[in-house]
Amino acid sequence: MKLVASIRWRVALLIIVVAVMGGFLDGWLPQDVFSAASTLIRIDGSSTVFPITEAVAEEFQKETRGSVRVTVGISGTGGGFKKFCRGETDVQDASRPISAGEMEACRAGGVQFYELPIAFDALTLAVSPQATWINSVTVDELKRMWEPSAQGRIMKWSQVRPDWPDQPLKLFGAGSDSGTFDYFTEAVVGKAKSSRGDFTASEDDNTLVQGIANDKHALGYIPFAYYEPNKKRLKAVSVDGGHGPVSPSRETVENGSYQPLSRPLFIYVSTKSVARPDVKKFVEFYLAQVPVLAPQVKYVPLPPQAYALAGEHFKNGRYGTAFQGGSMIGMKIEDLLRREAKL
Repeated sequence: MKLVASIRWRVALLIIVVAVMGGFLDGWLPQDVFSAASTLIRIDGSSTVFPITEAVAEEFQKETRGSVRVTVGISGTGGGFKKFCRGETDVQDASRPISAGEMEACRAGGVQFYELPIAFDALTLAVSPQATWINSVTVDELKRMWEPSAQGRIMKWSQVRPDWPDQPLKLFGAGSDSGTFDYFTEAVVGKAKSSRGDFTASEDDNTLVQGIANDKHALGYIPFAYYEPNKKRLKAVSVDGGHGPVSPSRETVENGSYQPLSRPLFIYVSTKSVARPDVKKFVEFYLAQVPVLAPQVKYVPLPPQAYALAGEHFKNGRYGTAFQGGSMIGMKIEDLLRREAKL
C-alpha cells in the first residue's frame, strides 16, 4: 500500500510540474507554437504557379526554422478557387484573375481577398524534337486545331497546313479546372473553356510533358517553367500572333512581343487568414523573395514598382480585384502596372 501511495504521489507531483511549466512556457513562447492550426498555412490552386510558391514555401520554412508548416497543392486554378472561396485554404495560386463566378462564390462564402501579381509566364507550345516539320504556328492555325468544331474532324497535321505530314495530330493540354485551359482557349479560340474535347488533358503539367515528349505526332501547351528544364526532350514552337513568329523567352515577355500567350500570375490571400501573424509574415516574405525566386524557376519577374505596389496594397488593406472577372488576354507588364495602380 505504501508503494502504491508513493507512486500516486509522484504521478500527482509530475502532473503539477507539467501544468506549471506549461503555463510558464505559454507565457514566454508565441501562442502559435501550441496551436497546430495556426502553424499550418494551406495553399492550393494553379500547377503553373506551384513551382514559385513551392520555392517560396521552402525558403520560408527554413527562415522560420520549421515553426510554420506550409502545404502547397495543385488542384488547378479553378479547383483551387472552389476550396479558397469555401474558406478551406489561406492562399490561392492562380494563373489567371479570379472569374465573376468565383467572385460570387467567395462573396457567398464570406471570403474577401487580396489579389497580388507575382510574375509573368510565357505559355509554351511544345512538340517532340522528332517533329521536324514544325517550327512555328499561327494563332489561326491553333484555332483550327483546338476550336470545338475541330473535334472528330481535324485529326491530321496535313488538315491544318497542307505541307505538314498526313499523320495523326495528337493534342495535349490543361484540364478544365486549370487556369491555363481558360487562358489558352480564350487567347486562341476567343472564348474561355471553348475547346474540342478529344485531347489528352491533365492539371499536372509533368504528365503533359511526358506525353508530348514521347510522341512525335503530339503538340501541347505547357507553362514555360515546365518546358525549360525539359528542353532536351521538347521543342518550343514559335507563335505568330500577326507580326511574325516569336519564341517564348524572358526577353520576348518583357518587351511584349510574345503575344497572345504571355500572362500574369497571381496569388490570392484570404483577409481572414491575414489576421494570423504567420500568414501575414508569409505573404510579406513572398513579395520580398519572389523577384529572386521566380527567375530561378524560369518565370519572368515583374518590375520592382509592381512588387512595391502589391506590397503597398497589402500593407494598407486594399483588398479586392483589379480585373472584376474580365479578360486580360495579351496583357503586357506595363498594362498590369496600370491595372494594379487602380485597385
